[in-house]
Amino acid sequence: MRTNENKSADAPPLTRSVAQFAASTRYEDIPSDVIALSRKAVLDCLGLAFAGSVAEGTILLRRHIASLGCVGGSSTIFGSDMRTHARFAALANGTAMHSDDYDDTHNPSRIHPSASVAAALFAAADAGNYSGPDVLAAFNVGVEVSCKISIATDGAHYGRGFHSSGTIGVFGATAAICNLQRRSTDVALTALGIAGSEAAGVRENFGTMAKPLHAGRGAESGVLASELAALGYTSAPTVLEGPRGFFAAYAGTCDDSVLLETLGKPWTFATDASIAIKPFPSGRLTHPAMCELERIMHEHSIVAAQVDRIGVKTNKLLPGNLTYHQPATGLQGKFSMEFCLASILVLGKAGLAEFTDEVVNRPDIQAAIGKIDYTCYSDEEAAANRYPLLATFLEVSLKDGRRFSARVDFARGSPPLPMTEEQVADKVRGCAEFAQWPADRTERIIEMALDIEHVDNVRDLTALMLR
Repeated sequence: MRTNENKSADAPPLTRSVAQFAASTRYEDIPSDVIALSRKAVLDCLGLAFAGSVAEGTILLRRHIASLGCVGGSSTIFGSDMRTHARFAALANGTAMHSDDYDDTHNPSRIHPSASVAAALFAAADAGNYSGPDVLAAFNVGVEVSCKISIATDGAHYGRGFHSSGTIGVFGATAAICNLQRRSTDVALTALGIAGSEAAGVRENFGTMAKPLHAGRGAESGVLASELAALGYTSAPTVLEGPRGFFAAYAGTCDDSVLLETLGKPWTFATDASIAIKPFPSGRLTHPAMCELERIMHEHSIVAAQVDRIGVKTNKLLPGNLTYHQPATGLQGKFSMEFCLASILVLGKAGLAEFTDEVVNRPDIQAAIGKIDYTCYSDEEAAANRYPLLATFLEVSLKDGRRFSARVDFARGSPPLPMTEEQVADKVRGCAEFAQWPADRTERIIEMALDIEHVDNVRDLTALMLR
């Protein structure tokens, strides 16, 4: 592990290592189990694009793109009747995929890895002639690069307040497009250098429209970086490892071995700490408690009127994101442990339709929020018991004196309890229904995405995403 203080001019060539990986990896190099897991992630992203297409922020963004005179082009803005240039399609689709905070997460590295990569790839593929295997290979390359760069910071980058899904997602999107377009190592190296100057996004914007914009901008900047590099633009070849590069400026530390030794060895999708598909459209830190409250209520036939108090206890790091203890909007509710549990308690669910301003401000929901006590266990307790980051303790106290308590370390959709292809397909159906998308076309999209290895041209798939 190197810190900012001991970086030197002879630091290992980390950026070139990433560029070589992006330029050389092919579909045949990726294990079948990784392909299967990534296929589910791609399907998930397509569903999220539908749900996000009707989000207010995404609608405003499409209006902005139209005002620039950019309507008309080869790339589809999913869930709309618009085509535009690849970079703007990537911007709109990446924002949509992250709009509901429903996109997948890599728990150890604190990043949503797929949205920026998938949005950039489909936008670029729409502008060319690429097969399903081409896109799957590039998708895996991009997700792998994003996760491993994030892992290399050992939490320091996220801890400084950066939103990794934007600041690091741009590198994954860039690597993915360079792989798709068969760029040389040198061109990929330049593109990554350009991407380093596009890395942006801070966690202060959580709970606002600006948060999903981070994923959209990461996707857009990946397209831009690749295009400029191909034209002959120049950039620093040491944007990651240089003394004024990404790791020095954005993290202050870097584990070189992650990028020098573990890119695709093993693939992140194949590790025990793999990528989780979300069961709820809210910050994943709330999901263990939400799943457990669902279980307790169902198992004991509990209704909201019976509940006196609910106690929830988590790691001290979690309230740094779950900042809205008295949320007033649906977006704030996504980062409120109290609202997420109140929705489960009162409504028995917390889906796309529940995270609205109207639901958050319902009197019965606000009353339920008042019954929830959110506290944290100490660092000493966490260390002594080796709690994982998401270890959550829940206690439901009923008015008749009964109490139900449990510890839960992971949620549905996490690597220990992964979603099946059919469960992901059901999630996509829910997203499409929320966006009022025709059911027959949704089924065709699901069918093609789950058989994407045999799709000759992905434009056949993206055409189904156009209203």
